[in-house]
Parts: sequence; C-alpha cells; structure tokens
Amino acid sequence: MRVLVAEDDPRIADDLVRVLRAANYVVDLAAEGEEAHFLGDTEDYDVVVLDLGLPVMDGVTVLKRWRAEGREMPVLILTARGSWHDKVEGIDAGADDYLAKPFAFSELLARIRALARRPAAPADARLAAGDLALDELRHVALVGDRTVDLSAREFALLGFFIRHAGQVVTRQQILDQVWGAEPDVYSNVVDLYVSYLRKKLGELDRADRLRTVRGVGYTLRAAD
Repeated sequence: MRVLVAEDDPRIADDLVRVLRAANYVVDLAAEGEEAHFLGDTEDYDVVVLDLGLPVMDGVTVLKRWRAEGREMPVLILTARGSWHDKVEGIDAGADDYLAKPFAFSELLARIRALARRPAAPADARLAAGDLALDELRHVALVGDRTVDLSAREFALLGFFIRHAGQVVTRQQILDQVWGAEPDVYSNVVDLYVSYLRKKLGELDRADRLRTVRGVGYTLRAAD
C-alpha cells in the first residue's frame, strides 16, 4: 500500500516514514505544499497523511485543490492539539479523518488501516429526497438542476438528512453519524451547521424543507 506523507518538521517526518515503512507501507515524503500537491495529483496513493501547516502552500489549500481536481484518495490531516479551527477547516476542505499532535504511532497506524479499508464509492452514488439530490461520486449537491455549493461537512450533513428524509433525528444521532468519534464536539455545532445548510438551501427557496422539531432535533421533508 502506498502512503504519501506531507510534513515539514524533519523529526516528525523521519519518524512517520520510519514507522510506516516498518509496517510495510511504501512511503513518499513531501516537505512543502507544492510538492505534496504535485505528488498527490500525479501519483496514486491509498492514503495521504497531510500536515496542515506546510510551507509554500498550506495543507488546506493542497487538499481543496485535490478535491477540486477529482482526487478522492483518503486524507488524514495532522493538526495542532486543541486547534478546533484547524480541524473544522480541514474537514470542510475534504479530509476523511484527523489526528492531533502529539499522537501515538499505534493510533496513526490504526487510523490509516481504517481509511484504507473504506470501500470505494459505487458507480451509482446518487441520493435524493424530492428535488434535493447528492451525487456522492462527483461530490455535487443539487436542487433540481441547480448546484448548491457546500463544504465537505455540509455535504455530509445533507447526505445524512436525505438518508433519513421524513424522519425526526436527534442532535446526538447527527453527531454520532456525521462527526463520528471526534472529541470536543458539542451538540451546538449541529445547530451551527444546520443553520449554514438552511441558509444555502434558502438561497434556492428550499429552507423550509429542513425543519426544527423543538426539544428533539430536525427533520427533512421528503418532498415539497
């Protein structure tokens, strides 16, 4: 399995390469963002370990460019411990998982194995509820024939609502399914992202499709 490590700290980079090669991975190393972008755009990697604080081109920019260019390899971002802004920005840019520094190499290896096991998106990866639709293969959200510009987190949240269209879902259910095992995440972040999503749907006259059920959570009306 091929892994790209994008890390500018020489000590951390050397440790990452040593541990991954000891685990029988084929590893390429990039010390700055432009090199990481080039390698990820021209080579096929099973997983990328991407530090957000890269020089020349930061990790978020690298990741956004990959996703815009259709590169779908799993990406594990490395962030400074406790940097919630970095975590959110990285996930919104299209990251699949994150790990806060400092980290245990056993956890890093476990995260990489989990990402490598994720099945590829099926050829028909379209979800729909009425005129709201997601093309998961192309990462496109649609209202009728109009495209909605969503962040990666908003896209995942709308996908969850579409899968449970017509059902009332709690904030905890949303946290468990959309945010997973991320630490330091509270239910109010759900309200925040629902408001982001509702605003974007409102720009296309569909804000009323996503309704608050007071004291419980939210529901997406299956159709107009």
